[in-house]
Amino acid sequence: MGYLNNQVVTVDAILTTKGRELLARGDGSFNIRSFALSDDEIDYTLYNPTNPSGSAYYGEAIQNMPLLEAFPDETQMMKYKLVTLPRDTAKMPVVTAGGISVVDLSQGASVTISPQTLNYLGNNQVQESSGYSFTVSDVRQFASAQGVIGQGITTAAATSLNSISMQTNGTNVSRTVIGTSCLLTATGVNTLFGAMGNTTSTLYSILAIIGLDSGARVQIPIQIKRS
Repeated sequence: MGYLNNQVVTVDAILTTKGRELLARGDGSFNIRSFALSDDEIDYTLYNPTNPSGSAYYGEAIQNMPLLEAFPDETQMMKYKLVTLPRDTAKMPVVTAGGISVVDLSQGASVTISPQTLNYLGNNQVQESSGYSFTVSDVRQFASAQGVIGQGITTAAATSLNSISMQTNGTNVSRTVIGTSCLLTATGVNTLFGAMGNTTSTLYSILAIIGLDSGARVQIPIQIKRS
């Protein structure tokens, strides 16, 4: 990772790890349909309305901040997407996972994640009508057939995405589904846990949840313990 020269306009386009996985499938699942903008690098606390040089310089520190070059880890970039909200919105939407801060599973155990969005369209708490996307960073840690299931949304896009095989290929180890909830079932296979007899082994991955209407997102650690 490096910095871009903020004195010139630069278009630095790359595929994320997830994008490479979709492209490697060769089945048409790599299909760019939309784009998003984010301001991850911006520290708005640097806006200084007391700058002695006048109002034209209030944002000088922000404008001079270095920009990060694009990097392929989609779990660490574009965390703060720009969204369109009604005028006079005072609070940004926030996705929660029903009080779950860590998904802690033993082998073969299941859990259903049902997100809610706070502060969206004047509601204290609401489930978004278009649902949520759920991305697990390493699908190998879940049951081979139906380990990650999106539930509650039956649109064509959701049905197509949710029907993609759980099978992995090379670096293709993540999986994304769409729904109002997501059922996770931990693997019952011991292979990924290391040496036999090591009953304290734990597998770690990440679940990223994005509201498809609000653009709000949350990342939750997943721990799967050998039993």
